[in-house]
Amino acid sequence: MNIAWLLAEFIGTFTLIFIGAGSICLNEMTHGGVGMLGIAAAHGLAIAVMILALAHLSGGKFNPAVSLGVWVGGQQSTILTFAEIVAQLLGASVGAFALQGVFPAATISMAKLGTPAIEASLSSSVGIFTEAILTFLLVLVVYGTAIDPRGNSKGMSGLAIGGFILCGILMGGGITGGAMNPARAFGPALISGEWAYQYVYWIGPIIGGLLAGILYSRLLIKNKL
Repeated sequence: MNIAWLLAEFIGTFTLIFIGAGSICLNEMTHGGVGMLGIAAAHGLAIAVMILALAHLSGGKFNPAVSLGVWVGGQQSTILTFAEIVAQLLGASVGAFALQGVFPAATISMAKLGTPAIEASLSSSVGIFTEAILTFLLVLVVYGTAIDPRGNSKGMSGLAIGGFILCGILMGGGITGGAMNPARAFGPALISGEWAYQYVYWIGPIIGGLLAGILYSRLLIKNKL
């Protein structure tokens, strides 16, 4: 087992939670001072920077849904895929735990450490549908910019992927939080104890990630002109 690979996935996911979920906590502490655009930018830039820094070690997935999308497309082994998912979940949990040392208890209690949630007027099926579509598009971007050998944006894949995460949160932030990542939901939920609708953030992203991986690997990456 490649320890550097797993450590890279741990650090990248830790960073996503510490910066991304941390921006939600800061928004709560400053009574809206960060805003939706700031929160989206924090998530997107955190992923972009970590991909640029660590993708040469592990591919820079930092997301179980992306890992499964890459796996179903035959890009990596089953054992490595599930080992890196464990590393991602650990990184997310430690990232959320670290936030407890930064923000006051009142902020943590109100923000739930940035645990994503479905808008109160919407159903869990809407949440699953939204997360599935957003994650499908995210994994499509991953394939198109970081995996497909025909792509001409290898050096820019981090910016493309981070940019889509920013867009995804701007669209889905008010609906589901725009998690697009089971680890993004799991880590803060584990530490805060806020488990409401947790299944939405597993079912939706995993469906979307698997569908994108199958579509791209079977129909797009194979059909070379």
